[in-house]
Amino acid sequence: MEIGTEIELAKLVGDGGHVAGATRNFGRRCSRWGLHSEILGRRGNLPIWQHKDEFLKVFTQHQALILVAEPGSGKSTQVPQFVLEAVTNDTQSTTSESQGSKYMIGCTQPQRVAAMSASQQVAKEMDVTLGEEVGYSVRFEDCTSATTVLNYLTDGMLLREAMTDPLLERYKVIIVDEAHQRTLETDVLLALLKKLLKKRPDDLKLVVMSATNLEAEKFRGYFCGAPVVEVPQRLHPVDIVYSLQEQQPETNHLEAVIQTLSQIHSFEPPGDILVFLNEEEEEIEGVCRRIALEMANLGSQVGPVKVVPLCSTLPLAMQQDVFEPAPAPLVEGGAAGRKIVVSANIAETSLAIDGIVYVVDLGFSKQKVRPRIGTEYLVSWISKASAHQRSSCAGRTQPGKCFRLYTEKNFHNDLEPHTTPEITRSNLVSTVLTLKKLGIDDIVHFDFMDPPAGESLMSAVEVLKYLNALDDDGNMTRLGEILSEFPVDPNMAKMLVVSSGLNCSNEALSVSAMLLVPNCFIRPQEAQIAADDARARFTHGDGDHLMLLNVYNAYRQNKEDLLWCERNFINRRVLVDAENAREHLSRIMVRSGLKLCSTDVNSPDYFINIRKAILSGYITQVARLEHPTGFYLTVIGNQTVELHPSNCLSHEAEWVVYFDYLSTTGREKFIRMVTDVRGRWLAYLTSRYFDLTKLRNSWTKRFLERLYKHQQEKGRGERTRREAKRVLEILKEQQEKELEQTKKQIRIIKMALGLMSYRY
Repeated sequence: MEIGTEIELAKLVGDGGHVAGATRNFGRRCSRWGLHSEILGRRGNLPIWQHKDEFLKVFTQHQALILVAEPGSGKSTQVPQFVLEAVTNDTQSTTSESQGSKYMIGCTQPQRVAAMSASQQVAKEMDVTLGEEVGYSVRFEDCTSATTVLNYLTDGMLLREAMTDPLLERYKVIIVDEAHQRTLETDVLLALLKKLLKKRPDDLKLVVMSATNLEAEKFRGYFCGAPVVEVPQRLHPVDIVYSLQEQQPETNHLEAVIQTLSQIHSFEPPGDILVFLNEEEEEIEGVCRRIALEMANLGSQVGPVKVVPLCSTLPLAMQQDVFEPAPAPLVEGGAAGRKIVVSANIAETSLAIDGIVYVVDLGFSKQKVRPRIGTEYLVSWISKASAHQRSSCAGRTQPGKCFRLYTEKNFHNDLEPHTTPEITRSNLVSTVLTLKKLGIDDIVHFDFMDPPAGESLMSAVEVLKYLNALDDDGNMTRLGEILSEFPVDPNMAKMLVVSSGLNCSNEALSVSAMLLVPNCFIRPQEAQIAADDARARFTHGDGDHLMLLNVYNAYRQNKEDLLWCERNFINRRVLVDAENAREHLSRIMVRSGLKLCSTDVNSPDYFINIRKAILSGYITQVARLEHPTGFYLTVIGNQTVELHPSNCLSHEAEWVVYFDYLSTTGREKFIRMVTDVRGRWLAYLTSRYFDLTKLRNSWTKRFLERLYKHQQEKGRGERTRREAKRVLEILKEQQEKELEQTKKQIRIIKMALGLMSYRY
């Protein structure tokens, strides 16, 4: 419509004041149309668009299909829209109702950051408000509504939905993205969906998307010969530059990374840089500050640098920083600026970042391993497949370079062809509880793509029995039902449940929330001493869990003030996330009938009750000091470990409960987040758990034997006292009955004597 026509139409309505408004509205519509045209143009240039018709043809003809497309092809944002379009057209053609029947498309991602970012991009492309037609669901955050038809969610969130809706009846199509990563939740979800496809042959479709051909063939065999649609690779050439020095996982590589970044920024043509580190997410932001400081020291002969972190815990607004352009030159005609994105392995997923020309690949990652002694993080080599994906990030928009900080010999000799499926090396306690909740009793013969070791499954069942989540027959108990309601591991859920009876559930909620978020302490390179002094103000001599409680309480007492956080070197964003997690967990506790309560803070039992609650939940993660070595020995697994240097214990604790386990080289093993507990609490809480015959001869075994013997003697004494008391009660009852009978006989005799005297 012409502008003049808009104005004339407004005049005909009879309100001249609407003329300016009509012109402005039309201008906004023109602007939006221009933006929409630009978005359509970008979408049309994506490799996946060239295969839209082929994909839709296979999609309509088959219940399940496998899509193979390289990172950056657009599969994560475009395929869900293709599917939504096909489903909408099919629904409109088969229903007589004006609005059609209710349906939903679910697209799962292994990482929350990918789900949030992709949903925002799709909402923008569809010109809708995020949270309405397009939304996302991640742990502790639900951005959907009754009008949502396309939902991006993590694999774990879809599994939790299946607990209440076993057939996932509100979904018409489920898309499993980045399936080649083979995370624990992805494998469990694929096994569940394979089962659901047989139960819903007419109204459920599945799309499995992978970035590698070899995994795709495996998926094809797993889903009974499902067709494969392949999008050919369309990447620019990437030069691979190897290091001349062989690397080991335990080496400190940050200096090598900074040196490489300095060389790229000083001597390479313009282009942004993506760095893959093996740091934990809470360390990434500190690394970013260090890199920014080092780049600033290069002087004015180089352009400005913007360093941004990329990790799964970032809020949606901060995630968008990675898509912002590089900074402009400091002066006109000066050296170009660069953007440096520092990531763990998140950028291997659905997050395609334009402008990346250089990749710095450390070659290592932290992986979860060991099923029995808690969560262990092992620094190990990535796979060749992951190395290929990382290097491909440099060739999405133009020719690029990948600097691998390891030798070509390392690449060929030390890297496995593919990433080991997480299900074969993970703690399966949460997985087994989830399967039990889903009604799957025969977990040993459940149709996993790569079945975990039977020993791992049985160990998980054993732990759940001792947590009283399963009975002796392996059936879920009422407590197990409650534990499965919490979106946390069963150990933490057990701690929350027990805390209610120990009158410290408010504190247990705060501790749990702080454990669920990254490290809240900031330690800048330029202010390490001040940061350490600030951290020391929150420490508690009995352990790290209580330190986290002190931080959270102080944050709330200071009214969540940003300046207070800055003065104390606290990451306020982390505490905001902790508050959100605590709120969700508290609602679940109330819904489960668990009271929210606290012991008087001045009571000597205040911290003792909290420590007992922690021990009750993490009873399988206990270690005892081994004299005279000074090391600790885990009660389960008999692993010799050290306390992590970050612990805040003020004394040498005989017994500790720990949250996680870190192995860096196979020789140095640490337990982190530790709290002092008492041996006598173990005797009271754990007499059913520890099988002393399975423990090696050590101080730990002898100490537990003494504890249990004392407990048994005490129990026998208690039984003797109870039996004696019962005998006395019985004798007393008999005496009272005899006395009552005597009194009754006396009353009868008195009545008889009274009658005789009356007669005579």
